[in-house]
Amino acid sequence: MKNKVINGVILVAVVTLLSVLAFHVRIGVTADSVAVLRTIGMTCGSCSSKITKELEREKGVAVTEVDIAGGWVIVGYDTKMVHPEKLAQKVSETGFDSKVYAVLTPKEFRQIAGREIGKSASASAGCGGCGTKGGCGSQQ
Repeated sequence: MKNKVINGVILVAVVTLLSVLAFHVRIGVTADSVAVLRTIGMTCGSCSSKITKELEREKGVAVTEVDIAGGWVIVGYDTKMVHPEKLAQKVSETGFDSKVYAVLTPKEFRQIAGREIGKSASASAGCGGCGTKGGCGSQQ
């Protein structure tokens, strides 16, 4: 009897864990468009992580790249699920001024950048915390 209870608890725990993990896996999300966002106020890797996490919560986002030094956020997304203005709004909600600079097809991005989106990280190495007054994205 004791083994049945333990096995039952383990089974419930495994099913629960798999269910939670399923929400974090982006199965079937493909980038049929690339939004290039001009973003101001990023200073370090912590800023990059904050933006990336927020964008990747959005349904339809396949890949995100952040170029801190250049002030760019590049997002591969599915146009059936999200629009570039919404992506810029999400970045702005994290505390950074962000506007849509360009919308490209993956082919156009490949021609301009010489690579596929998400194949080479362009984000600058971060400090883990920028130390600015109020934290990353704060308006000083």
